[in-house]
Amino acid sequence: MERLVTSNLKLGIIAGGQLGKMLIQEASKWDIITYILDQDVECPARSIASHFIQGSNLDYDDVYRFGKMVDVLTFEIENINIDALKRLKAEGVVVKPDPDILELIQDKGLQKEFYLRNHIPTSPFRLTDSATLVNQLNSSGPGHRSPATTPGQPAPFSFPFVQKLRKGGYDGRGVAVIDSSDDLGKLLEGASVIEEKVDIAKEISVIVARNKKGEVRCFPVVEMTFDPQANLVDKLLCPAVIPAEQAAEAQQLATRIIESLKMEGLLAVEFFIDRQNRVIVNEIAPRPHNSGHHTIESIVTSQFEQHLRAILELPLGSTCLKLPSVMINILGAEGHEGPVKYEGLTESMAIEGVKIHLYGKKITKPFRKMGHITVLSGSQEEALKKASSVHQLIKVTAWKEK
Repeated sequence: MERLVTSNLKLGIIAGGQLGKMLIQEASKWDIITYILDQDVECPARSIASHFIQGSNLDYDDVYRFGKMVDVLTFEIENINIDALKRLKAEGVVVKPDPDILELIQDKGLQKEFYLRNHIPTSPFRLTDSATLVNQLNSSGPGHRSPATTPGQPAPFSFPFVQKLRKGGYDGRGVAVIDSSDDLGKLLEGASVIEEKVDIAKEISVIVARNKKGEVRCFPVVEMTFDPQANLVDKLLCPAVIPAEQAAEAQQLATRIIESLKMEGLLAVEFFIDRQNRVIVNEIAPRPHNSGHHTIESIVTSQFEQHLRAILELPLGSTCLKLPSVMINILGAEGHEGPVKYEGLTESMAIEGVKIHLYGKKITKPFRKMGHITVLSGSQEEALKKASSVHQLIKVTAWKEK
């Protein structure tokens, strides 16, 4: 894309959260003109974008008008008006990743069917709505449990299972874990994917990129642990503490997925490793991802630079590890809502290898992502020790009115 070297390229990013902000930070190194579309006038990316446009990512007219302002259009969330993106593409606006790919990924049911068609291992599932599900469960009896199945087989309507709304869920929202009939009050209304509950040993992620020439690069596999209350990543280890064979399998599957989609851009692939040591695809996201924030410091090319390289038809960058790392999310403390107050930043910065990223959100809420910290060290064990210290030091509360 020769326009890049002229410094006149107009890059549009739909949504201006922390992912958009960090994408702009990379784009600024190449003097790219950046546009942000977001409803929130105080969104994190506004302070550094070349141009801020207030509008909704779900409104057809807002998305269409925004797309006509730019040369290349990308996004940092999945929940976008697809019809507007398709019209923009038809009229010659470069939209990457492609709207057809985003449409598939927006719908968790279509995602699962894609895995089956392409022989990608995923947990057994059925597509239904909540009313049909309740009727089926009642006819099966409250104590009925699922027989053993293998990835790719249909899942019976039986306990235990995970319900995921087909559209709109993110960061643990739109998901209900149903272990028995006692949990049926948790069921969500709407078209759903019902997945057999996986007996999870570990959760891992691979971020993979592909450009127009078909060049593909995978980042090192990372391992994630989750905050059970917030259902968000609590800690991330790079590289993952798994056998080399499992890491290679995860990277091969991520490569197969992005090549099957013929996608240009960055794809985050989340996996389960079950108690039988099977590597099973959970979900995918066609954008920079929380599981890749550590790449800013720990990998030669960050996920944000790689996304730009991929959508701007440039050679992909090296994904070699510089140093082992541990990333922790900075979350708003439970019971605190209001103007944000950070504690422990100075003490944390005194620890060698600690890199703090605050997203610029002015208001904290319980479990809201306010930033992240990457801890680098010569060994993962040492990085974990330092991360544990930082975790104890950092607190995100709200200022009290006097």
